[in-house]
Amino acid sequence: MTDFTRRALAATGLAALASPRIARAQAAFPSRAITMVIPFAAGGPTDIVGRLLAESMGKDLGQPVVVENSTGAGGTIGAQRVAQARPDGYTVLLHHIGMGVIPTMYRRLAYDPVHGFEPLGLVTEVPMTLVGRRELPANSLAELVALMKSQGDRFNLADAGIGSSSALCGALFANAIGARPTVIPFRGTGPAMQEILGGRVDLLCDQTTQTTEYIRGGSVKVFATPSRTRIATLPEIPTTAEGGLPNFIVTVWHGLYAPKGTPAPICSRLTASLQAALRDPRIVQRFSEIGTAPVSQADATPEAHQRFWTADIAKWKPVIEATNAYAD
Repeated sequence: MTDFTRRALAATGLAALASPRIARAQAAFPSRAITMVIPFAAGGPTDIVGRLLAESMGKDLGQPVVVENSTGAGGTIGAQRVAQARPDGYTVLLHHIGMGVIPTMYRRLAYDPVHGFEPLGLVTEVPMTLVGRRELPANSLAELVALMKSQGDRFNLADAGIGSSSALCGALFANAIGARPTVIPFRGTGPAMQEILGGRVDLLCDQTTQTTEYIRGGSVKVFATPSRTRIATLPEIPTTAEGGLPNFIVTVWHGLYAPKGTPAPICSRLTASLQAALRDPRIVQRFSEIGTAPVSQADATPEAHQRFWTADIAKWKPVIEATNAYAD
């Protein structure tokens, strides 16, 4: 037997000994806590969805899913954090509609906003609501439009900064009615809502996941929902179409992502856990209470998520280009 043969046999033996260990390591995923990065402020609507999801997924995975709020730059700081993370399944991203506008809106990023992720599945599609401080002298969408036009830049509109769903919704609304309010950006709609409640800001366009409780409690005025149909959990709110703005429609979808290159078995395990969470009766109930619902199991898949994401990028691209709404 030659030295070469001996070395080849020895290497084969070592590989045979090592392969069961590799298989056991893969099968053990996850063996420690997973970080779910949410690129928006704690207490905001995306954070509410993410924390509910993280708790349920943690139970299914047998390891904690720890939420990390990595805020700023329209959600791109948190997205970059995940895109550049080790692709081992221990860092995931929960993002919203911003993933559809970031590729066009931001022309200089330190990560690839389209090819830097593995989509794991959609989570929910949340209606938006136009809410204002209780003291506003308007009680309908028509009266609100008239007030905004008459006050011009003295009327102020809160949002969570460039690229956020609240900013997109607010900008589309202002453009639709030909108004030019003063925009006041915050680091999240949680802080923005506190200013609405305190009567220091006039208007906010935000997701039902945050506004529902305030609407039901009567602490804000609600004028409309930019949806095709009325919200099942808030049926008293008219749509923008009913108020004379049929083309002003915005809903906010959420999706879960892993860094590009995360092994397929790990992605599959994360997707399975996402699907299990969306079947969790507590998630179904809590989503209903905040004005939304889990997507179908068919939509909580990488394939459906990728199709939806691609279509949304194509939808927002001409809007951003036409309004020159670039962030840099």
